Amino acid sequence: MGLTNRSTGTYAVDSGLIMKRQYPDEKVIALAGNPNVGKSTVFNGLTGMKQHTGNWPGKTVSNAKGRYTYNGQSYILVDIPGTYSLMAHSAEEEIARNFLCFGDTDAVVVVCDASCLERNLNLVLQTLEISSNVVVCINLMDEASKKGIQIHAELLSKKLCVPVVTTVAREKKSLSALTEAIQKVTEQKAASGYQVIYPEPVEEAIALLRPILLEKAGKRLNSRWLALRLLDADTSLLREMRTLLGPDFLEDKVLKEALAEALALLSKYQITPKNLQDQITTSLILASEAICQDVVTMERPVYQFTDWKLDRILTSRLFGYPAMLLLLAFLLWLTITGANYPSQLLSSLFLWLQKPLSALCYLFHTPVWLHDLLVYGVYRVVSWVIAVMLPPMALFFPLFTLLEDIGYLPRLAYNLDRPFQCCHACGKQALCMAMGFGCNAAGVTGCRIIDSKRERLLAILTNSFVPCNGRFPTLIALISIFFVGFRSGLWSSVVSSLFLTAVILLGIGMTFLVTWLLSTTLLKGMPSAYTLELPPYRKPQVGAILVRSVLDRTLFVLGRAVAVAIPAGLLIWLMANLSVHGTSLLSLCALWLDPFAKLMGLDGVILLAFLLGFPANEIVMPVIFMAYLSEGSLIEPGSLEAMKDLLLAHGWTIKTAVSMMLFSLFHWPCSTTLLTVYKETKSCRYTLLAALLPTAVGVGLCMLFTGICHLFF
Repeated sequence: MGLTNRSTGTYAVDSGLIMKRQYPDEKVIALAGNPNVGKSTVFNGLTGMKQHTGNWPGKTVSNAKGRYTYNGQSYILVDIPGTYSLMAHSAEEEIARNFLCFGDTDAVVVVCDASCLERNLNLVLQTLEISSNVVVCINLMDEASKKGIQIHAELLSKKLCVPVVTTVAREKKSLSALTEAIQKVTEQKAASGYQVIYPEPVEEAIALLRPILLEKAGKRLNSRWLALRLLDADTSLLREMRTLLGPDFLEDKVLKEALAEALALLSKYQITPKNLQDQITTSLILASEAICQDVVTMERPVYQFTDWKLDRILTSRLFGYPAMLLLLAFLLWLTITGANYPSQLLSSLFLWLQKPLSALCYLFHTPVWLHDLLVYGVYRVVSWVIAVMLPPMALFFPLFTLLEDIGYLPRLAYNLDRPFQCCHACGKQALCMAMGFGCNAAGVTGCRIIDSKRERLLAILTNSFVPCNGRFPTLIALISIFFVGFRSGLWSSVVSSLFLTAVILLGIGMTFLVTWLLSTTLLKGMPSAYTLELPPYRKPQVGAILVRSVLDRTLFVLGRAVAVAIPAGLLIWLMANLSVHGTSLLSLCALWLDPFAKLMGLDGVILLAFLLGFPANEIVMPVIFMAYLSEGSLIEPGSLEAMKDLLLAHGWTIKTAVSMMLFSLFHWPCSTTLLTVYKETKSCRYTLLAALLPTAVGVGLCMLFTGICHLFF
């Protein structure tokens, strides 16, 4: 029997250690590896699931679980966060380490990058110290071959004493050898794997502790590995040990005496718990180097010349920022220009479909009020949502995903590292900010890659200052309606894309400013040091890009917008038709908000739409259209020109559009993002602050802009 996917298995995201087996004999397999080696691609290939993958480190920040079967045996595959070492220095590395150490796994698959195997072997050797049930999966063999790198897998397997398979995870058929190796490892009693030899004083200290640890811990943890961890005094790991082995484990008198003797022995050779990690790391690096000298051959000594040549331009101080700005402007220009014609076609199509829909309602003797609600209310606005939002998203998301797949986004983070350092923040915040362009909630979750709690809070609190995919359609629609829709020619579209680029740069600039203000007031501190890996440039997977961007992003966002717009529209219709003393509830709410909204250059309907759009940013524009529609201002849905006529009929000007864009860029995050902030911080205070910060900035900027307009225009 071959490999079969079990997509019916429950998908969950969990940083915990408890695996719920559907069957008593179900095997738990941990999928480990350095960041950006293709773990999530292997996970998707085996389970048939759609864990989001990307060509940049730090994509997975929690444990993703899926199931598959092979030869009748069921397996739980757990994709743990990418980590360079089991000596954890960040939240995601702790999650990875804890699961490998205490997750009760039947086997561990360590995925390595064939083009830099020596660096990846560091994690393999550390994993072998914990478990001998290990399979080494050398991925990205196609890239290694292009760079003239050859891996002798059989020889590596003999040296490590564990199975070694080579794969190209993007090609699902190459995973058959991996599934076979997993089955053999879980069914056969594994022999001892490769053992790293440490300096003689360290080995003597280990020998003092091992007999006692064998007696106290048994086979639950490898005694040699456990001795090393006691010697280097990793406090977070010691806390986990107490949970697993009991609070009295470390208080055992015999163990404490042996540990004191071992530390005294190390001290005799000037080895302290602090520099012991350096000794361990050095030994691991030397062992990896010695192994790779025999199993890796390179046709060309410099195999990344093309990458280095590109990076000299894209990450240089002279050309890095201009290239970044030009690329962003070009991306937005393609989106705005390319979205106009499809928007008009869709609008015409929905206008034509309205007549048979009305005829169908009349055929079933639908009451007039219900017909008007469904056709002139819900159908028209839903059609506008699709006509206005779908084309820009269908263009922007594939282009953005293309940059991610090629490997440019980590370069963007590298370029922005210096500004974040000047703001006393961590440069990794740039990666979280880039994730926020897709979804602010995902960006907040991604902040786990930041080690420092203070810097992680800075990134969480400021993530919503960059527009997510839910706000891009509103921004692009306003640009299209007021700047592109009634002008022709290349120049006007270029100006519009540059205008939108400036709006986005305003969001990035405000991220820097608010980060600096917080880091010098509420969250004082200096930036910490960190390592950012620049992945190799890779040929984009066009098919995967289209699937990910269209299904996982475009249609998901559009579906959420439509789903939320319908009940919101029904609420607005009820508010428009229920009256108090002859005035509709909608008008009363809008009139009540109008004085404050006027100070911001808006009106009560717009501000009400933002309030009703709290569940999702995508519905703000539809709610505005529905609110205006409920007053009978629009006779027929049509093109962007008809939408502009509707807005102009309700007092909109270019100034209103600019204020609307400013407030769309800076206002309270959606409910999903705020819920994510609370889950990450466990603090109502910080959740409230995450909502108030962008709102205060948005209100202030809108009032400032309106005041300037009143003074000079």
